Amino acid sequence: MIRLATAILASVFCALALAQPAAAQRTLTPDEEFALQEISQHNSEIRTMAGRFVQIDSQGGRIEGTFWLKRPNMVRFRYAPPSREEIISQGSGFYVIDREQRTQYAYAQEHVPLRQFLGDTVSLINSNLSDVVMSETHVSVMITDDSPIGTVQVSLIFDRASLDLVQWSLIEPSGVETTFSIYDIQKGVDIPDQYFRIDPTYRSVNAPN
Repeated sequence: MIRLATAILASVFCALALAQPAAAQRTLTPDEEFALQEISQHNSEIRTMAGRFVQIDSQGGRIEGTFWLKRPNMVRFRYAPPSREEIISQGSGFYVIDREQRTQYAYAQEHVPLRQFLGDTVSLINSNLSDVVMSETHVSVMITDDSPIGTVQVSLIFDRASLDLVQWSLIEPSGVETTFSIYDIQKGVDIPDQYFRIDPTYRSVNAPN
C-alpha cells in the first residue's frame, strides 16, 4: 500500500500547487481568469470538508477511502480495508500511518503539493498552470509541480455550477496515470483538532525512496 500513499501525497486535492509563485504560463482569456478567480474564492471559503474518495490506477486497480479536511493545514485520508494506511497532516508535515504495523513516516510539508490547497487561500491563477479547458459543465486546470516522486502533472476538474473540485488525474514522471474522484461531500462540518492526532506510540520509520 506504500505505492498508493505516495501517489495520493503527490497529488491529492497539486490539489495542489495552488499558491506557489507561478512559473511561465500561457496567457489566460478573460473568461478563464474570471472562472479561476471564482473557483479559487469558493474553495478558499470552505473551511472544513469531509467525504469519500475513489482512486483508480492505470491498470484499473480501484481503492476507496474517506477524507477529512480542516483549514489551515489539517487533512486526514483513510484508505478502506484491506488497507491499513492513513495520511495525516497537522501543518508541520504529511505522515503516512500504518495501523497494522503501528508505524509512521513523514514527508516535509514543503515537499508535498497538497500544502497549498490546505492553506488559508487557494489561488489557481498563481499556480504553475500549463493549460485551462472550459466546457459547459466543467473547468479543467492542468498544473505542473514538484512532488516526492518527481515532477508531476495534475489535471484538476471543477464543476462549473458548484465550483467544487470533483476529480483530478496525476501523471507521474514514469507516465503512470492515477485518477481520483471525491463524492458524498459535506462542507462546514465540525471536525475537532484531535481528529488529526497521531498516536505517539507509533514507531517512526524511513520514508520509501
